[in-house]
Amino acid sequence: MKQIEKLLDFRPEIKAFDVTMRDGGLVNNFGFTDEFVKDLYQTNIKAGVDYMEFGYKASKEMFNPEEFGKWKFSDDEHIRAIVGDNDTDLKIAVMADVGRCDYKKDILNRSDSPIDMIRVATYIHQIPAAIDMIEDAHRKGYETTCNIMAISTAQENDWKAALEMIGKSSVDVIYIVDSYGSLFPEQIARICDLYGEFAAKYNKQIGMHAHNNQQLAFANTVEAVGDGVNYLDATYGGLGRGAGNCAMELLLSFLKNPKYNLYPALQFIEKHITKLKAEGLLWGFDIPYMLTGVMNQHPRSAIAFTNEKKTDYTGFYNMISGRD
Repeated sequence: MKQIEKLLDFRPEIKAFDVTMRDGGLVNNFGFTDEFVKDLYQTNIKAGVDYMEFGYKASKEMFNPEEFGKWKFSDDEHIRAIVGDNDTDLKIAVMADVGRCDYKKDILNRSDSPIDMIRVATYIHQIPAAIDMIEDAHRKGYETTCNIMAISTAQENDWKAALEMIGKSSVDVIYIVDSYGSLFPEQIARICDLYGEFAAKYNKQIGMHAHNNQQLAFANTVEAVGDGVNYLDATYGGLGRGAGNCAMELLLSFLKNPKYNLYPALQFIEKHITKLKAEGLLWGFDIPYMLTGVMNQHPRSAIAFTNEKKTDYTGFYNMISGRD
């Protein structure tokens, strides 16, 4: 049974985490204008958001900078051009994927960087490499998270083994990531209980990153709040890969802490998110994304189907279900 005070009151430990540029960057190859990024930064400050993720620290050896916007790489000088000395309460984060970054070279010491937090994204089979990245970032002075992707595809024994290993590391926050948008609130509750055991054992925080394939990103995030999860990812307008993410405007409306302010979020959405939609950028709930979520599959096939503006939903269903 949920503790009702966890939903009706506010916990000062809760952190609203804007991931618009990173998850949204997967929709437009990180081609955000400087105006967009500066306005998003100011919006987060005015809205009382706690963290802003700028993008990835991707390897320029593996990814051609000419094929992506600069936030695929999130060079420190580009971040500093937006935030200056960031003399605010908003903390700056970037994500580093296991096997896709040169973290020892590209992630500088915290004292020389505008970044506050390194978020390490990993699959369960990559946990040893993720821990090496976490320890490197910790030694350099950063807050850290471990974002375990595609958790819906793993077995419970694998979760437990991974959480035991991560719990022994220096990581600050362990994230539940519903990469395929396939989980229901009841499943989130069970996963939160399991993560909570290891978080309590090793004195870690838990985070939630939800996708909206079944229109449950916000519901699953609310469930996680009721289960004691404190770090909550969201994007303005739900902007994100495929079906998108938990909407920041919903999250700010739900959280009871008076420091959060919905109005700047609405202003940003009115100015920028509606423009992206008008320009033809595609994200958000749609039948193909629903189907990959229902079948617990990566949305890459749905993204390709949607980008081709197809509407043969039965054919798509037959293809991904193996009926062809």
